Amino acid sequence: MKLVFTIIQVLASLFLIAVVLLQSGKRSGLSGAISGVADTFLAKNQAKTWDARLAKMTTWVAILFIILTLAINLIP
Repeated sequence: MKLVFTIIQVLASLFLIAVVLLQSGKRSGLSGAISGVADTFLAKNQAKTWDARLAKMTTWVAILFIILTLAINLIP
């Protein structure tokens, strides 16, 4: 049982790293404005939606990771 939880925890940690790296930085809007990239209204809303989904995924995967860590430590 502990081995199964450990494998799931490793997969969750890799997924958490990927989700965090996929998120755009807080300064991406400023750099896009300075470089002259013209975003349409739909592209801006799509980016916000994608970032919002990534933020929610980050939260849920982090909660799963914490629960798995506690479960692994509680199993004798």
